Amino acid sequence: MDAISFVHEQVSKKKEFPAFRAGDTIVVDYLITEGEKSRIQQFRGDVIQIKGEGLTKTFTVRKMSNGVGVERIFPMSSPSIDNISVVKHGKVRRSRLFYLRDRVGKKARIKERRV
Repeated sequence: MDAISFVHEQVSKKKEFPAFRAGDTIVVDYLITEGEKSRIQQFRGDVIQIKGEGLTKTFTVRKMSNGVGVERIFPMSSPSIDNISVVKHGKVRRSRLFYLRDRVGKKARIKERRV
């Protein structure tokens, strides 16, 4: 075990999130702080990539908001993530779904994988 992974193990506080992968539709409950107030906002969309490992693991979620594609990168070890729930599992054949950026309408849909 090298020094970096040893430090990551010691520092990390493991949160239990459900297993998900690229193509799944998830809802991320994210803690937003505005001044002294804080609230939880939900971000629902499709996972288009998962990247990294350990404390540096991140995932990118894409949603359509008023006809405009919005992508957000969430660090898996972020204390601002309150909860992640999987809405549906997608049937895809690759781990990076960047081609969805160019698709519109029915072509941008992801088929559901039966679990």
